[in-house]
Amino acid sequence: MHQRNNAKLWAGMAIAMVTAALGSAYAQQGPRGASSYAPVDITEPFAAIFSRLSKQKPSVMRDHMALLNERYDLSNRPAAGITMDRTKPVQEGVRVKLVPGTTWDSLAVTAPEQIRDRNLFPPGFMPLPHPKHEEGGMVFPHTEIDEIKRHEGRDLTRFDVDFDIPDHFLPEFPPAMYLNQRSDLGDISQGKLVTLENYYELFNGIINPKQLEGLRLLLTPFPQQQFNQTEDRRSELPSRGVACFDCHTNGHTNKATHLAPDARPTQTRHRIATPTLRGVFVQRLFGSQRALKTVEDFTEFEQRGAYFDGDDVIAAKKGVNILDRGHQVNMMAEFQEMLGFPPAPKLDLFGKLDPSKATKAEMHGQEIFLGKGRCGACHAAPYYTDNMMHDLQTERFFKASMIDGLYETGDGPVKTFPLRGIKDSPPYMHDGRLLTLDDTVEFFNLILGTKLDDNEKQDLVAFLRTL
Repeated sequence: MHQRNNAKLWAGMAIAMVTAALGSAYAQQGPRGASSYAPVDITEPFAAIFSRLSKQKPSVMRDHMALLNERYDLSNRPAAGITMDRTKPVQEGVRVKLVPGTTWDSLAVTAPEQIRDRNLFPPGFMPLPHPKHEEGGMVFPHTEIDEIKRHEGRDLTRFDVDFDIPDHFLPEFPPAMYLNQRSDLGDISQGKLVTLENYYELFNGIINPKQLEGLRLLLTPFPQQQFNQTEDRRSELPSRGVACFDCHTNGHTNKATHLAPDARPTQTRHRIATPTLRGVFVQRLFGSQRALKTVEDFTEFEQRGAYFDGDDVIAAKKGVNILDRGHQVNMMAEFQEMLGFPPAPKLDLFGKLDPSKATKAEMHGQEIFLGKGRCGACHAAPYYTDNMMHDLQTERFFKASMIDGLYETGDGPVKTFPLRGIKDSPPYMHDGRLLTLDDTVEFFNLILGTKLDDNEKQDLVAFLRTL
């Protein structure tokens, strides 16, 4: 009897230890959703959905903009004499706000675990929530909304949320478009937004019929999670959907935002800022973190899956358009692979600065980029990418927490984006958390522990503006 009781005791202790271990592991994993699937049958009428979410919109945006104002200086402070590809001024200065009592210099010499334990990590360096993170979905800047409505009568306005980043931090609109095979023509868009209304007039006689058809498909709206015909859409009127170039304006970007489709529950999904398609021809990974291997994969899977939050059941309900891989997808990819980088007159044929054209500060910035700053370890000339993914292990610096609907943890591996034309593509990082190049330099100075001084940081920014 005594032995049986001991056996029961040890068995109970073992079960308790296993349960505790599993509980600890579960806690470390973070939140887990009840299901990977979204509800299919919506019982609330559209009129009720529209009324409820429209009334909530002002408070949703007020709360989210309060978060942005806590994190950033959102004022309009353009750099003197520095513009994007055409005329839009580039914003200058570090806009991320420091925790009171800290300086950039003091942070640079503080160990990551001390920054974490003392809550000193600048909130603007933490992952950025979607403006309505529990909902997610595509949200467009008003410039894109207004121009598409004018050209096509299609309304990309959401009744439940608005875009959040102020216009002066966004890329020039509409951006220029360059074709590698017709570099002699310069901006092929002629300063216009390329749409279904004008693409044929602009491109006929310049590209071949396959590429024309690929461009047409890139400009054609197809159903998407928030823009479709169903009662759980987020546009007031039934919508034809969205087009690839609604986000990748003129083959570049307007920084429209949504959530990565991969993870569940939604609070663990990362915000995605639309990257530029300029220079697709040199890239070997597609998607900020999905690491799709070809532009054909990305073109097909984005519309079939990511448009619907990675839920093929919902895609079937809302009207997914299945593109033919060997015909339509290839045509779309062929056009995307023509998209070139903007001119960089100070760079030589190896992608390095020509000393006869660059300033002393720019030359010094290049030296920092390739040396002490360690930027060149991942961003190699001539296009300033290594076509790999890297994990910056940002979770070293802050404690996991729920903020504005996002469970803020580390970023995980992120694609090395090409830096050619980088001044034309603010804000930066995969989620747009870094508003200026100055912010980006401060971020990596802290994350990489490079301990650059103020002069080195300023010259590094000067170099990045030449790319």
